[in-house]
Amino acid sequence: MSSIPDLASLHALGAAQQPSYPDAAAVEAAVTTLRTAPPLVFAGECDDLTEKLAAVTRGEAFLLQGGDCAETFAGVTADNVRNKLRVLLQMAVVLTYAAKVPVVKIGRLAGQYAKPRSSDEETRDGVTLPAYRGDAVNGYDFTPESRIPDPQRLVDVYNASAATLNLVRAFTTGGYADLRQVSTWNTDFVRSSPIGQRYEALAGEIQSALDFMAAIGADPDEFHRVDFHSSHEALVLEYEHALTRIDSRTNQPYDVSGHFVWIGERTRQLDGAHVELLSHIRNPIGVKLGPTTSADDAIALASKLNPENTPGRLTFVTRFGAKKIRDGLPELVEKVTAAGLQVAWVCDPMHGNTFTASSGYKTRAFEDVADEVQGFFDVHRQLGTWPGGLHVELTGDDVTECVGGGEELAEMDLGSRYESVCDPRLNRVQSLELAFHVAEMLRSTAHS
Repeated sequence: MSSIPDLASLHALGAAQQPSYPDAAAVEAAVTTLRTAPPLVFAGECDDLTEKLAAVTRGEAFLLQGGDCAETFAGVTADNVRNKLRVLLQMAVVLTYAAKVPVVKIGRLAGQYAKPRSSDEETRDGVTLPAYRGDAVNGYDFTPESRIPDPQRLVDVYNASAATLNLVRAFTTGGYADLRQVSTWNTDFVRSSPIGQRYEALAGEIQSALDFMAAIGADPDEFHRVDFHSSHEALVLEYEHALTRIDSRTNQPYDVSGHFVWIGERTRQLDGAHVELLSHIRNPIGVKLGPTTSADDAIALASKLNPENTPGRLTFVTRFGAKKIRDGLPELVEKVTAAGLQVAWVCDPMHGNTFTASSGYKTRAFEDVADEVQGFFDVHRQLGTWPGGLHVELTGDDVTECVGGGEELAEMDLGSRYESVCDPRLNRVQSLELAFHVAEMLRSTAHS
């Protein structure tokens, strides 16, 4: 396990969704810089997360993973990072308090800068240019200069991720994540919504419980800080390979670009470069499984990526779409379970539910997102397996990118604050609303 294939042999396997860099010397220079950069996360932190995900695998905890579809360099600000962290903390509190299960918190942040695309090119008004593949690869502006893949951007990803992790660590250990702040997280536009008022009531109950604990002299450390981990799709091989290091404690390789990395639906080829590279690292890892995945595919991926069948090592993130989840998921879960495989099952209700609105905006309907999660829970309840978590694209801001929900955003509202450079995200009120829905589902699962 400890020998890592070199980049050339990985590329020789055929690596899907990679940038076409025009300058090989510039790629080499960027990779050399990254190879000497300090780790962004530590191997011991990755091992801690594996332990937490083992609890998810056993049905003793629930995973909440969320954040931007695609981070941008411009988005690395204290306000932006705090807003994302705040909505995840609010969601986690709702889930923990209502469902009475520990919630493992992972951000889609500090590395989520590269995006797979369905087409290599984009055409506007008769002009065809390379597709935007995220700030890790090229620029969003539709100009020939902006769209040239630039390997120096990988170094920029590293620096932006380091800055983001510094902010996250400051917020999670410096008092912001203290449970006694539970009411102050519910600010501005959220508070005026019915969902925000529901959260206020729950925050009041938590405050009463905390006051009681304080009165009897109980003040555990867990009230004052929160464990929070980073994750992203392991997409650009140069970046992930350069940040894969041998841990001095164990002599094992870890990808120190993030605690948890996943393989996307478009790059999960069993004999492909992404599966090969991630089979060598010791981080907890995920694989996205869409409606074309057969149970045999899933079993083969598990045996390649987790040959020792270690609980917490492998998470299957299903992304079927609301219309396909109830038909497609049962066989997958049934056969993987029958094979005795230790995996955590997590629902991504975003990626199978995208459509183009009449206004031309890419969007998702909140009701479809909620329905896919319900389908995911229904299937697991029928099979007696544990619906282990939720993987969502969300933002801490008051954007208008997904229609529906309690705010009843309509297609005509999308243009008012559509800020995503890639896929539509749930806004803060919609994210909180989803958390309450999921808490109800978890509660009934625990009692069934």
